[in-house]
Amino acid sequence: MDYMDLNILKVRNMIKGNILILSGFLVVLLGISLIIIGTILQSASSNNSQANESSTEIKTGGVILIGPIPIIFGSDKRMAITGVVMALILMAAYYYLFYRK
Repeated sequence: MDYMDLNILKVRNMIKGNILILSGFLVVLLGISLIIIGTILQSASSNNSQANESSTEIKTGGVILIGPIPIIFGSDKRMAITGVVMALILMAAYYYLFYRK
């Protein structure tokens, strides 16, 4: 390999790294956008439900992975079970992406 081939490989690796950073940035922006849209839709539907005097029950749940340890929370039993399933899926995906040979 000569000097020009090495430069081309460096440029290709740099482009791959930049695409990875850009895709991560876009995923974060997508998540923020979904939160904003969900908040707007929820407030609009609560205004409509107040006019109809019907109540809406909101259930929440989630998973926080700190290393291999999942922290699971939920407002009711069903959401906590959903969190356990999400944690198992995330841990399997993490293993598949980073530890398989």
